[in-house]
Amino acid sequence: LASDPSSLQDFCVADAKNSVLVNGLVCKDPKLAEANDFFSSGLQLAGNTSNAVGSSVTPVNVAQIAGLNTLGISIARIDYAPWGINPPHTHPRASEILTVLEGSLKVGFVTSNPENRLITKVLEKGDVFVFPVGLVHFQQNVGYGNAVAIAALSSQNPGVITIAHAVFGSKPDISADILAKAFQVEKNTIYNFQSKF
Repeated sequence: LASDPSSLQDFCVADAKNSVLVNGLVCKDPKLAEANDFFSSGLQLAGNTSNAVGSSVTPVNVAQIAGLNTLGISIARIDYAPWGINPPHTHPRASEILTVLEGSLKVGFVTSNPENRLITKVLEKGDVFVFPVGLVHFQQNVGYGNAVAIAALSSQNPGVITIAHAVFGSKPDISADILAKAFQVEKNTIYNFQSKF
């Protein structure tokens, strides 16, 4: 890439039509870049929180803005119904900084083995909290009204692994023998969990 900031060589717009994978996506010819490669709209719209967890995540990453390719940043809007949660999950390729725009959120993350220490705090409008890369974290609306937050992530493609979905909803299923032993419960409990995903 060129070092001249006015040059079109200073960015790498994703070429979604190319199947070759690199750190990000293959770049299209910079001369073909246009304003829409760096633009997205709609974050002012609330997501639909009428679901089992009572939250909705609206991502803005390289899948939505091709111009984010290789830049190492993305954002997301998270909407929460009263008492809704963004369930325990992790981002394997990004740290996250969350800002509460509306409402009150209980947030937390769990440190790595062997401590597995829960770090948690209740946030109010304007508060900011950081979730380190790869650590399991969550948010819960602890207010009686809706809540909204914006999350900034340190990757154009942070990935997300929702713990319950990964463990109980894998395709094919993780063996109930393995999960029953790991969670120290009966196999029927595992089958019950797996049936929900």
